[in-house]
Amino acid sequence: MTSGKADSRPDKRLGEFELIAELFAPLSKGAPGAFGLTDDAAVLAPPPGHELVLKTDAIVEGVHFFRTDPPGDIARKSLRVNLSDLAAKGAVPMGYLMALLLPDWPDRAWLHAFADGLAADQAAFGLSLMGGDTTATPGPLAVSISAFGHVPLGAMIRRAGAQPGDLVFVSGTIGDAGGGLAVLKENRSAPELVARYRVPQPRLALGPELRGLASASLDVSDGLMADLGHIAHVSKVRIEVDAPRIPLSNALRGLWGEEAVARAAVAGDDYEIAFTAPASLRADAANAAARSGVAVTEIGRVAAGEGAVLLDASGREIVLARSGYTHF
Repeated sequence: MTSGKADSRPDKRLGEFELIAELFAPLSKGAPGAFGLTDDAAVLAPPPGHELVLKTDAIVEGVHFFRTDPPGDIARKSLRVNLSDLAAKGAVPMGYLMALLLPDWPDRAWLHAFADGLAADQAAFGLSLMGGDTTATPGPLAVSISAFGHVPLGAMIRRAGAQPGDLVFVSGTIGDAGGGLAVLKENRSAPELVARYRVPQPRLALGPELRGLASASLDVSDGLMADLGHIAHVSKVRIEVDAPRIPLSNALRGLWGEEAVARAAVAGDDYEIAFTAPASLRADAANAAARSGVAVTEIGRVAAGEGAVLLDASGREIVLARSGYTHF
């Protein structure tokens, strides 16, 4: 894990090399190819008959988290948003690289809590830090992680592959993170929703169960309708979602009331898995959910055409002001 510029000092009481040795080198245990973070690069080989699945995501202060969020939660979110993508591809995680861009405000206690968050999730999900970079920045705190997983050769589930006649499914509940963000901005209290915003739940148990079952899959990060639109675009199909079937938590219904479905469908930050599968495999989808312990709900269908649309109980299209979150 390289140190960036020699004069970078993320904390005056803890130099960069001390930062790496004290906090991050211990996170590389269990990954021999990381060499204890003492080299400029690492080596990683998938199990025989498998291939690597690679993913990079970054989170930025003021965009994806608040400075006042617990540092361990920031660390866990930075890792989990990447693991969520691996899960949606049917991959099993192996390791990750991390670039940490530190302004001058995180102190030693903050950094220790951040590293503790990573350590907890490494133990929970079975992977290790393999390298990366630390550097100072005059801008906001940012964490960029590249995560690596493996799947059997040719088994990664792509966005392309949905076919007319397929069914559409989604894991968990939708909109909770968006509700949590709204609660934080409005200085209200809804701990269950705030927890979903700060610490998403990557569906790593479900992902491998979808190999050979899902015709297309992705994680829901920009918003359910926006992300299903990505599947529709690359698969050259139309995806129809029945609004009343979108799974919502009681906490979100209590927060947003009658607007809950429409707002949840475009809120983003869910990190659930949305996938399509042939209608003949409906029972297999239910079995995959049962084996993984992750709830899965059928919410619509794939048809000929283009785009993703939200339909009310009468089959009429619900016009949305936006389909989800966009960065630019």
